[in-house]
Amino acid sequence: MTMNTQGRPTAPASAMASVEVETVSGSKGLLQHEPLIFEMDRWNATGVDLPKTKGKTSRLGGLSRKAAVELPGLSEPETVRHYVRLSQKNYAIDLGLFPLGSCTMKHNPRLNEKMARLPGFADIHPLQPARSVQGAMELIRELEDWLLKLTNMHSVAMSPKAGAHGEYCGMMAIRQALLARGEAEPRKRVLVPASAHGTNPATAAQCGFIVDEISADKRGRVDMAAFKSKLEKSDDIAGIMLTNPNTCGLFETDIKEIADLIHEAGGYFYCDGANFNAIVGRVRPGDLGIDAMHINLHKTFSTPHGGGGPGSGPTVLSEALSPYAPWPVMVEDTSDGSGLLTYADHAGDVEGSDIEPFGRLTAFQGQMGMFVRALSYMMSHGADGLKQVAEDAVLNANYIQARLKHIMTPAFEGFCMHEALFSDKFTADGTETIDIAKALIDEGYHPMTMYFPLVVHGAMLIEPTETESKGELDRFCNALEAIAKRAAEGDESLKGAPYLAPMRRLDETQAARKPVLKWVPDNPQSVAAE
Repeated sequence: MTMNTQGRPTAPASAMASVEVETVSGSKGLLQHEPLIFEMDRWNATGVDLPKTKGKTSRLGGLSRKAAVELPGLSEPETVRHYVRLSQKNYAIDLGLFPLGSCTMKHNPRLNEKMARLPGFADIHPLQPARSVQGAMELIRELEDWLLKLTNMHSVAMSPKAGAHGEYCGMMAIRQALLARGEAEPRKRVLVPASAHGTNPATAAQCGFIVDEISADKRGRVDMAAFKSKLEKSDDIAGIMLTNPNTCGLFETDIKEIADLIHEAGGYFYCDGANFNAIVGRVRPGDLGIDAMHINLHKTFSTPHGGGGPGSGPTVLSEALSPYAPWPVMVEDTSDGSGLLTYADHAGDVEGSDIEPFGRLTAFQGQMGMFVRALSYMMSHGADGLKQVAEDAVLNANYIQARLKHIMTPAFEGFCMHEALFSDKFTADGTETIDIAKALIDEGYHPMTMYFPLVVHGAMLIEPTETESKGELDRFCNALEAIAKRAAEGDESLKGAPYLAPMRRLDETQAARKPVLKWVPDNPQSVAAE
């Protein structure tokens, strides 16, 4: 027996009709309307009443304020409500599935957050004497050990603060190795696949290299014929920057041959580690011939992702590049026999060369909170659990591809890895990928990655990660399936989506080129006159 079968109907038929309701308050049910904090019209009030000071003379030399500071004055409950209401307008991983492809936006276990907030980790300072933070340094040393075992690489630089920073670290190590060989000037060319993350060519250019794009084949992988043609003139090759699995969500099946050929040409192999979540515990990059790879702790190992950081991108290096890693490095102090961990600058002559490691990336050693979260994640999963992470991530992506391929068009044939990639071939004329993205907002989801990678027309890249249940995947697929059907039929109403979001569809080009970043009062002259 349920409430719906007893007593007065809770949902009368008349209430089920589709009606556009305009409310006096501007709110929609529990979603409260909220203006900007500057629009709340409380210019001469404050949240706290303070008595005027007595017996005090001004020390401002006659420069005391004559008018209000033009800042809004809110009480404590008003302030709390303001920011809570704003938070309800944001999408979050704690709210629902985050389908952004190539981003690995997954649940962050609360255990790891609790560990990062322990006083011995959260309250330490980078300028404390090493003797007083031995526990924290031991944690970093253990995290280094995990990263080296998972990748089978020779050394790891912990200081990079994010993925692009880790790329910079790896490419600077390659540049320094070329300097040591006396080949930095002739070897300026870096090969980058057409499907690469945008940071790859940007980082190569930042490090002084020339970017040479490699096309993709019909399978969505590196075109080996095109790649080999690039190596015909090999005396200017510095290396290759390649993501594996790549941004099309596919494993580069020729990666060993690619590594062997680039080494034969005298170059180095940089691997973008953004998609490590798809192979962690299953494949060791060092076994594939990779010389450098950054690892996004804020993607693969549970660190919160988004909001501008803080991130963490440790970079693992092969034996060939280890001598050129950034300093400082963690070492054991053997001078007094204590064996205490400390930091040392390992700048000095590299064997057979007068070139030093390329220097220091940051003032200190990295993000301590990110290190704690990552190690907590690793230890709670264990080696077998990390292997399952990759397996479940790949399984979930293939489930989405299987669920939707009858109505949407997979970009490439066969199984995918950790993300499913679709093109816009199934849509009717006049319906665009952006229309599908905006309609997803009405369904309560943040859109997937749109129009990327650029090698697929109207691309839609979906990465569900391993933390989503089958029920959540089905819920998302049901919504996207319904939207895809409307897109295939040329439903014109998609052009107006979103209809239910706090803001309707914007002119995104103008919003990007002419953003309104400053609030201006209705009558700026009167404020200026004061």
